[in-house]
Amino acid sequence: QVQLVESGGGLVQAGGSLRLSCATSGFTFSRYAVGWFRQTPGKERAFVASTTWTGSRVSYSDSVKGRFTIARDNAKSTAYLEMNSLKPEDTAVYYCAADNRGFGSTSPGTYEYWGQGTQVTVSS
Repeated sequence: QVQLVESGGGLVQAGGSLRLSCATSGFTFSRYAVGWFRQTPGKERAFVASTTWTGSRVSYSDSVKGRFTIARDNAKSTAYLEMNSLKPEDTAVYYCAADNRGFGSTSPGTYEYWGQGTQVTVSS
């Protein structure tokens, strides 16, 4: 049974930091690219960051570049999203996803497996 479980979300003041984790099981994590996406009510799921299956290449949306860092630990089958200098506009439900094509697409439609999401709320 495939599972992706996000954790680490919560309420934080603007300028603060959070570290999201995505613990996975049921598939060969080290052969999958990982992406982080976020969604607010009434809007489509938006790309945040991705990493290839080796972690050798990462991508970020312009809105988070320089503030967020994606990482993965293949030995633990876990991905991370370190979020610094948080802004109120970062408030959203954050999802991790896995793509067996391995190249870290920015399109949510290319991802095969998804977690249930974790809420991040940044107060001003």
